[in-house]
Amino acid sequence: MPRGLLITGGPLWAGPGKFWPQGAVAAVDGVITYAGPAEGAPKPPQAEVVPAGGGLIMPGLVNAHCHGAMVLFRGLADDLPLGVWLQEHMFPAEARWVSDEMVEMCSRLAAAEMLLSGTTTVGDSYFCLDGAAKAYASAGIRAALYHGVIDFPAPGVPDPADNLATARRFMERWQDQSPLLTPGVFAHSTYTCSEATLRGVADLAQEMGCLWHTHLAETDEEVGNSVKANGGSPVAYLDRLGLLERLDTAVHCVWLQPGEDELLAKRQVAVAACPGSNSKLGSGWAHVPALLAAGVKVGLGTDGAASNNNLDLFGEIGLAARLAKVKTKDPAALPAEAALGLALSGGAACLGLNGVVGRLETGYACDAVVMDLAAPRLTPCFDAASHLVYAATGANVRHVVVNGRQVVGDGAVLTMDLSEVMAKVRELAAKVGAPL
Repeated sequence: MPRGLLITGGPLWAGPGKFWPQGAVAAVDGVITYAGPAEGAPKPPQAEVVPAGGGLIMPGLVNAHCHGAMVLFRGLADDLPLGVWLQEHMFPAEARWVSDEMVEMCSRLAAAEMLLSGTTTVGDSYFCLDGAAKAYASAGIRAALYHGVIDFPAPGVPDPADNLATARRFMERWQDQSPLLTPGVFAHSTYTCSEATLRGVADLAQEMGCLWHTHLAETDEEVGNSVKANGGSPVAYLDRLGLLERLDTAVHCVWLQPGEDELLAKRQVAVAACPGSNSKLGSGWAHVPALLAAGVKVGLGTDGAASNNNLDLFGEIGLAARLAKVKTKDPAALPAEAALGLALSGGAACLGLNGVVGRLETGYACDAVVMDLAAPRLTPCFDAASHLVYAATGANVRHVVVNGRQVVGDGAVLTMDLSEVMAKVRELAAKVGAPL
């Protein structure tokens, strides 16, 4: 029997230019059949009703780049530049502590944190991703999972010669296991992957019909080293190899060189910008207005909680909008609806989910969030999009629906025992260090 759902009882912001003071969203078997004014909204047979209670109904957010299991290392090594943070702290910690079991448990915590703050889809790039796949499927969050490839021993891949084969096996295992999961491949960067490995990743992605993500031009140092080692910036290097046009999403893109915005647009490479992580590490910021002006599809990512240090995508939206204004000295450089779009349709483009998530519209997946407008920081409300960008935080999320299934109700995760998950992560953390 078809599974119906109806969300009603509050204003609806369904996407740019789509707002109703009283709206409703109806879905059957996880797919939206109606989104519009509440008056006259159809009620699907046998429908579960999610009462908004005056809260704002909106699309679920899309986190375009994350390393979910790194919640274990939240706050472990702060206030350091990327090179020191990565080489002296994160890589050694990962080598010692990351395993399938660790990734599964910590990804459960990451899933809870994201769902509770309104993220319904995540692009997770990491190692030992079987654990993440199990955790995300169980939590009920939609996930694009990009298995890591790197040219030195990594968690789950002790022999770098097996890096591509390991990623292949992961994708084969999970390609058709869940409607919520989409496997792919993640080449860590041009400075940790050889030319042969990068070509192998591109070939593997083409063969498997999946997406390929990579960190690109994150720091000034990375660009300088690439010029010395490869004769050009990371973007120019990939383009010279004929690989840029095969790359689906470049993560960070903080230090693009003149003309590279247009080159990424020409090669149809999306960009996942991570303003919180990049600014905290002192790396800089991706010039989002310039990328958008060039025609690049841009999404937003939290990156991992080890460098952010949270997975609240509302914070990234507000920061992206503000940084754009600071950089350009133009308060209209990235208006509220455009900034919000980065975490909706922009993120969907980064993850190959155009037409699936990012809007509340007939034919899209029913991934929706209800925001508590009665919260003091959201009172009063004159403009929904402006409020979501400049005033809201993940703490204002009341209900969350993914694929037509309610997974958060009244601010509580319904798909796991969160207190148990947190207790187990604390046990792991006690082995890593001495958390408070």
